[in-house]
Amino acid sequence: MDSLFAPIDDEPRGAPVTVPVVMAVALDQTYDYIVPEGVEVEPGCFVLVPFGPQTRTGVVWDRPVGEPGKPVDPKKLKAVVARLDVPPLAEITLRFAEWIAKYTLAPLGMTVRMMMSARAAFEPVKPRFGVTVVEGAADPGRMTPARRKALDIAGDGAIRAKSALAQEAGCSTGVVDGLVASGNLVEVAIPEKRPPLPDPHHREMEFTPEQHQAVHALRASVDAQNFSVTLLDGVTGSGKTEVYFEAVARALEHGRQAVIMLPEIALTDQFMRRFHSRFGCAPVEWHSALSGPERGRVWRQAATGEARVVVGARSALFLPFSDLGLIIVDEEHDAGYKQDDRVHYQARDMAVVRGNLGGFPVLLASATPSIETHVNARTGRYRHVVLPGRYSGASLPDITAIDLKTTPPDKGRWLAPPLVEAVANTLADGQQTLLFLNRRGYAPLTLCRTCGHRIECPQCTAWLVEHRFRGRLHCHHCGFSIPLPEKCPKCSEPGSLVACGPGVERVAEEVAERFPDARVALLSSDLVPGLTEMREIIRSIEAGGIDIVIGTQMVAKGHHFPNLATVGIVDGDLGLAQGADPRAGERTFQLLHQVTGRAGRALTEGRGLVQTHMPEHPVMAAIISGDREAFLNHEIATRRKGLLPPFGRLVALVVAAREKDVAQQVAREITRRAPRSEKIEVLGPAEAPLSIIRGRHRWRILVKAPRELDVQGYLRAWMAEVPPLKGDVRVSIDIDPYSFL
Repeated sequence: MDSLFAPIDDEPRGAPVTVPVVMAVALDQTYDYIVPEGVEVEPGCFVLVPFGPQTRTGVVWDRPVGEPGKPVDPKKLKAVVARLDVPPLAEITLRFAEWIAKYTLAPLGMTVRMMMSARAAFEPVKPRFGVTVVEGAADPGRMTPARRKALDIAGDGAIRAKSALAQEAGCSTGVVDGLVASGNLVEVAIPEKRPPLPDPHHREMEFTPEQHQAVHALRASVDAQNFSVTLLDGVTGSGKTEVYFEAVARALEHGRQAVIMLPEIALTDQFMRRFHSRFGCAPVEWHSALSGPERGRVWRQAATGEARVVVGARSALFLPFSDLGLIIVDEEHDAGYKQDDRVHYQARDMAVVRGNLGGFPVLLASATPSIETHVNARTGRYRHVVLPGRYSGASLPDITAIDLKTTPPDKGRWLAPPLVEAVANTLADGQQTLLFLNRRGYAPLTLCRTCGHRIECPQCTAWLVEHRFRGRLHCHHCGFSIPLPEKCPKCSEPGSLVACGPGVERVAEEVAERFPDARVALLSSDLVPGLTEMREIIRSIEAGGIDIVIGTQMVAKGHHFPNLATVGIVDGDLGLAQGADPRAGERTFQLLHQVTGRAGRALTEGRGLVQTHMPEHPVMAAIISGDREAFLNHEIATRRKGLLPPFGRLVALVVAAREKDVAQQVAREITRRAPRSEKIEVLGPAEAPLSIIRGRHRWRILVKAPRELDVQGYLRAWMAEVPPLKGDVRVSIDIDPYSFL
């Protein structure tokens, strides 16, 4: 078919047949369209329809959605323009979209939009052309070494893009064009690349007795072919990935698709190599770094079933799988699974919903499971499979606190003497060190030593962060950026600006001064230009080409560095400063445990040193002692007493407007209209901790409810009493919020 869709007659004949269509816009209802005679549409198929002055893509639904409006004269109904040549969404996908919309209070059209995130899948496929050798063709009139090498490479009969052949032959594309003109090469369409099929029997793995028990449990959950949730709870380095690969293998044996979700795309390089080793080929990748055509291709392959195993970010959950039979959420505790714009959803929780709707198992894996998942495992809602030891037989690292009150760094420095000594000893032993600070840039604050002026973002209530390597000041909330000033913007005193506090760039500067001969790598999302470069750095670290790694939280996620012996936490208290965040303790424990767990995983004994002003804090005490259960018991008891998740429900409503008075007035009016309830607390409104973002003033209302209460029903009734918003006022509703800024 030359076109992506077949044209449809504009004028329907006979009695009109109508279908409900959901548009991928912020609307929570279907719209009726006439189906012209001779055209077949079914629920889930994609159609082009007139929508206002535009023609848009919509999805035919299997039932009307939303409040019924006024009856429309059939003569005024518009007709479907075309049906797109795209695999339709399965019925379970429609139900999944409805469930998410109902739970998150997002318009159905926005959840459907997430399922249409590959625009290229809905556009005509543009053929790509390459060249291949012409058998039996005479040699060109002038045979140069470059031509001979190009013909030798093309002699295998493969079809290559001109640029690819030129690169392999070490010549210009002009040489290739000349061979086409001489008749030795011919241009042909490059066949669409099909994903390889993972072989569940490619390699038999050897497991420890504990791992074998876990493998047996996971295989049994897949064999049951019904819904279940299993927590794979294993210490760092316990081989969780290899264990859950066996669940993937069993799903493939049953002919089902599987999706593995990872929180960080930088993780996928090591992961891909391990997957290839087990299954004989790479899985299909899905993340934001893919090009538009690649995303379109993966979307179609998931819909047709060609993609048997997809590895990707949280949005992989919304691919149109034709026969999904297993979901794995790796590092299930990671906050990166929470989306905080448009549709506010937690991908881990939505994965459980998807498994329930589809009647297949869901596996959650982590060395530091979330409190919600722990409670579900303890109460029997989730199966609990434990890997208590490291696969290599290595012991977990010894953790030592460096009390900064008694052993502070030297003036103007950020590494305390015990940490500096540990790094020096590690270098002398030919081993690697990781220094962790979860703060990008050089310094979090720049002020004038003359007048005391602090340089703030003009659009947010936040200080600008100095990025000295780039010579700029950045806002990490809105993206505002200016060159580093030579004089104070307020008093104009030259050379008076001073950086306050450390970021990873400042730690790198100190490391370069103390250890000038060390090979240093700085891992921070704002310093590495792309995914390819990030993966190259990680490979270099893995191969031992780096002595000292300095990084933010991206170094805490699943990396395996065999020669890493020492981990130093520069500021262990940083995450605990967020006093208004009920998850601050949990998040800090998870992060520090994951970071220190990078040490001593294979070739060497590991140790961790945590610089802290509060070694007596429950989080620090748990990290240092390695007593995870004590921390969990304390955190769970605190949550239960305060009726915080998972023992209660939280909802955040944020009102934003350009004018502060307008935002405050609307927030108060919304709060005033909250239905009275003896069981539900409505707290606020109050200015958000980040009261201005991108020039919009923000006021927050927090709703606290018992777990068993239908908080969505309460919110729908509440919002029905709120008059339509005027001007630039926006209200966002976040069920189960993770951010409290």
